[in-house]
Amino acid sequence: MAQASGRETPDWYGQGIGHVWLPYAQMKTSPPPLPVVRTMGSRIVLADGRELIDGIASWWTACHGYNHPHIREAVERQLALMPHVMFGGLAHEQALRLAQRLAAMLPGNLSRVFFCDSGSVAVEVALKMAVQYWINRGLPKRRKFISFKGAYHGDTMGAMSVSDLGAGMHARFADLLPEQLRAEFPATQEQMEAMESLLASRSDDLAGIIVEPLVQGAGGMIFHDTEVLRRLRMLADRYELLLIFDEIFTGFGRTGTMFACEAAEVSPDILTLSKALTGGTLPLAATIASTKVFDGFWSDDPHKALMHGPTFMANALACAAANASLDLFEREPRLEQVAGISAQLEEGLARCRGMSGVKDVRVKGAIGVVELDRIDDLSALRQRFLEMGVFIRPIEDIIYLTPAFTIPPDELDVLTKAVVSVVGANGR
Repeated sequence: MAQASGRETPDWYGQGIGHVWLPYAQMKTSPPPLPVVRTMGSRIVLADGRELIDGIASWWTACHGYNHPHIREAVERQLALMPHVMFGGLAHEQALRLAQRLAAMLPGNLSRVFFCDSGSVAVEVALKMAVQYWINRGLPKRRKFISFKGAYHGDTMGAMSVSDLGAGMHARFADLLPEQLRAEFPATQEQMEAMESLLASRSDDLAGIIVEPLVQGAGGMIFHDTEVLRRLRMLADRYELLLIFDEIFTGFGRTGTMFACEAAEVSPDILTLSKALTGGTLPLAATIASTKVFDGFWSDDPHKALMHGPTFMANALACAAANASLDLFEREPRLEQVAGISAQLEEGLARCRGMSGVKDVRVKGAIGVVELDRIDDLSALRQRFLEMGVFIRPIEDIIYLTPAFTIPPDELDVLTKAVVSVVGANGR
């Protein structure tokens, strides 16, 4: 790893940094991470006293801002009662109340919640559910999935297999992973016909279709419209496939509705949630199955049970945080705030249109994207943002903003102006 800057760093940083392995980083050459001592609202406070306005809400999780007192107090109360208890043979109030609330919020008959501890694992569970659903019905050959170009569903083996290996970071593992089918979104008549042809030829060995509804996140912040989701539902029904919506990024208001599937008025058979589930405080994820899928496991035969159980599934602290987060969605005007952010992003980023090197500018809900022809040096671009007092992490050729829903307009203005400034300089 590159050496830290000349700024004074705390002892814990110098003593510990040589013992961690950081995410998505070439450790030999990557700039060192910034030592953080506190967070509040949309601000990250560094050890040297600098404050950064966070433009990405810690990978899209801190939807209520950092350190919200209602969530903090709920976690503190639960910590005094019961931080954790195994979910095998035991149950607790926070998990059962959360499952009930999620089932009531979600469309259709998505009614059975399987808790786990990360988005990638939630996807693994969804894939496993779908395959075993067909095994339990006497159709063991139905084990493959259709996913889409530009998809990203996580970093574990199954999740990588349904991600776009050609366009993503997991290409090196292509020969190791289960072979899946990749398709274009059925956005045009030609693409619809191509997907119909694929389904007709492979329906006997397909278990389901998996999609990130409305926005493909880490694959490039690629948007598609609601009609695509309605077509996928129609095709899944026609060819008797399970439809899986990966709402780990889009869930909890990010695209403008509480869940992206609501905008299309489409209900999947399985849906995954994580990221903003606890308001960005603790790791928790959920895979929610429809009654139809759950009934495929309901049997006197023990071999038809779903044999999966993360050690920390339904962790009481995390479930308490998630319940508190749902309280805030009920009590405070989050979706109205998202609409305001969307309008401000549209106005603030519009100045990038027509700039040299800009390929596209797009906004959906509280997601603002400036796509460039290319970014030659990601680290240098990220450093320019830090020098402007903002924390923004471009990926590939994408500069994006996914702020907390509670960000004040003046702080969001700082973020959009920083993007405009850096994009303008990058094009010169």
